[in-house]
Amino acid sequence: MAASSSHAPHAARPAVGAAAPIGVFDSGVGGLTVLRALRERLPDEPLLYLGDTARLPYGSKSAGTVVRYAEQAARVLVDRGVKLLVIACNTASAVALEHLSEVFHPLPVIGVVEPGAEAACLASRSGEIVVLATEGTVRGGAYERAIRARRGDARVVQTACPLFVALAEEGWVSGPIVEAIAHRYLDGVLREHPDADCLVLGCTHFPVLRAAISAAVGPRLTLVDSAETTARVVARELAARGLLHTPSSAPPSAPSATPGMPIPAAGQGSARFLATDAPARFARVGAVFMGEALAPELRPEAVELVDL
Repeated sequence: MAASSSHAPHAARPAVGAAAPIGVFDSGVGGLTVLRALRERLPDEPLLYLGDTARLPYGSKSAGTVVRYAEQAARVLVDRGVKLLVIACNTASAVALEHLSEVFHPLPVIGVVEPGAEAACLASRSGEIVVLATEGTVRGGAYERAIRARRGDARVVQTACPLFVALAEEGWVSGPIVEAIAHRYLDGVLREHPDADCLVLGCTHFPVLRAAISAAVGPRLTLVDSAETTARVVARELAARGLLHTPSSAPPSAPSATPGMPIPAAGQGSARFLATDAPARFARVGAVFMGEALAPELRPEAVELVDL
């Protein structure tokens, strides 16, 4: 989606190499589910993550506002020399992917909607697919377009679940309140669409609520999380461009691709975190999204506060 911008197309910058980081941004901590999937698939890659915690959620904002916020967040990462940009926010992917691809060309920019739609089409047998998302993503219809482009006979049911974002950002991922909200959102949809057999978690905040959502829908629906599919797309894109990080792509004496980011050893890709507000809270809640194995990397003192 095109949008007016206060910036001209991004000025030419020196070409980056394989040792440069992958940039990932989201409105908050939800995109850390994508970062986690990237680390699992590409353990050697250095990663740079920005959570725009001062202005979340994006899902209730107008399309023009989301495009503006997304460009500002992306620019911070691009200015730090990333080799690829991941929009780890379904709302921003839905409305800002085309704009960011134009502004930051030739930098590859990957969103999470297209990979999620691809995974849903492969998972569904009946062709009736339920998409849980934010108000902005549902309003824009990006998932329905992406799914139907791949599977013309698909029947797509979209449901906005804004409270799921608030729960996830608070770290409330289980318990009777979460379960009650999940049933409130889903029970009527499932009654009205008995042939649905696939449910897309169309917001990167939602995977941490997976247990409660699964309990509400039961075994009849396959849950699709776009994070892993997105990580596969990123790996494919980096390989095609010769930008996969390997031990040989950055010898120990090589300068850091990003100031302050050490070149990682094999299997030990580094991760740096930026937030626009409340670094301590970002670290606390973000640890839930990163998972037990990766949570130690996300300490309050490791989160840099940035101003967009």
